[in-house]
Amino acid sequence: MEIAKVIELIGESNTGWEDAIKNAVKNASQTVDHISGVEVLNLTANVQNGEVVEYKANVKMAFGVDNNR
Repeated sequence: MEIAKVIELIGESNTGWEDAIKNAVKNASQTVDHISGVEVLNLTANVQNGEVVEYKANVKMAFGVDNNR
């Protein structure tokens, strides 16, 4: 039986929320194998002097557990 594990991450970007989500997946894939999906939970941003300067995306990421370990 396939087992999936879910972790929660925060991705960040200076250009937009889509990039923040992509950055979360890209960075997680450096240490997590078998990523199968992502759920976006929340989108936030930091503001300085009336301008958005950093976008953040809270995501849940699912990945398959390797049964051969």
